[in-house]
Amino acid sequence: MDITSDSHSQHISRQFNQELDELKTHLMAMGGLVEKQVQDAVGALLDRDSDLGQRVVDNDRAVNDMQIKIDEECTQVLARRQPTASDLRLVLAVIRAASDLERIGDEASKIARNAIDLIEADSGNRGFVEVRMISEHVRRMVRDALTSFARLDTELALKLVHEDDEVDNEYGSAMRSLMTFMMEDARAISPILSVMWILRALERIGDHANNLAEYVVYLVKGLDIRHTDPGDLDKDIFERRT
Repeated sequence: MDITSDSHSQHISRQFNQELDELKTHLMAMGGLVEKQVQDAVGALLDRDSDLGQRVVDNDRAVNDMQIKIDEECTQVLARRQPTASDLRLVLAVIRAASDLERIGDEASKIARNAIDLIEADSGNRGFVEVRMISEHVRRMVRDALTSFARLDTELALKLVHEDDEVDNEYGSAMRSLMTFMMEDARAISPILSVMWILRALERIGDHANNLAEYVVYLVKGLDIRHTDPGDLDKDIFERRT
């Protein structure tokens, strides 16, 4: 059974409606903070701003606190309301999404810590072009994943599922380029390894954005597409299973 943006507005209990709306509102607030954390972490590297990088590291605690609060709210809804059907899917999707957002926050903190190390070592900007390119891609994926969740937009969510392979390809290409550079100049090994860790964190952020998109499909369509090859997600078949 499909749900639409107003499917959760028909409960007898107005309080239940409010609780479900607050879950989504708090998840979007957490998503906004995490999105800024990724932006600032990459900005710290590219702009050589170690103070900004440290703020990202310090703000990771706020991301963790938001996840704990959302989990507690979801637990209370499950215990008090015993939701079923689309309402239960919403609560489960929020729990899963909050977990992925927290992990994106962790990856942003890793990027910031590596950025601080690179800035302090004054090690040049080798690999920064690759970081900028992939970071722009994954930041857009995170933003679109949050938009698809807020709007219950399965078309946008499916687009993101397919897009994850593009990030993987960009990541692989960047890693090969940096490996070649390290082989040519042993002095560059240490800073290049830090850039590689940053690229790895960005690739993982893309994976988590992909997970968020999969939860949207589960929430709206009731279909679990995790571990499904994107090539098997035929749009016509998908639309018939509503």
